[in-house]
Formats: sequence, structure tokens, C-alpha cells
Amino acid sequence: MSGKLQKAKGFKKSRAGMYLSIASSLFGVVGTVKRGKEARREGDTLQLIDVAVSAAGIVTGVALLVRELRRLDVDDVLFDD
Repeated sequence: MSGKLQKAKGFKKSRAGMYLSIASSLFGVVGTVKRGKEARREGDTLQLIDVAVSAAGIVTGVALLVRELRRLDVDDVLFDD
């Protein structure tokens, strides 16, 4: 079982895993936008604040993943010698 777990952890740090994580994070934008429209329509300030915090979390998560992708690219360049 630990071999499968290690393989899964390795995939998460791979380029494909990073792209999958970015895609799943961006998929969360759809629900967040829907919640934001509904909250705005209802005039629910607390829900709008929750949507803003969720959106900030998505943006931060994607930014971290993009940074990791760039680090992978730098490592690839360094190891191509």
C-alpha cells in the first residue's frame, strides 16, 4: 500500500499532477461565481464576503501551483546538461 501512496504523492508533484490541480481549482471558480451572483441578487453581504474569501483562496492556490510549475521548469533546465 505504501508504494501506491508514494506513487500518488509523486504524481501530485509531477507536471501532470500540477496541471490537474490547477484545472480542479479553476473548476471551483464556477461554483464560486454562481454563489456570488446569487448573493448579489439577494443582497446578502455575509455571503458576498464568503465568496470573496473563497475566490482569494482559489487565486492563491493557483498562484502557488503556477510557482511550483515554474520551479519544475527551472529544475528541468538545470538537469538537461
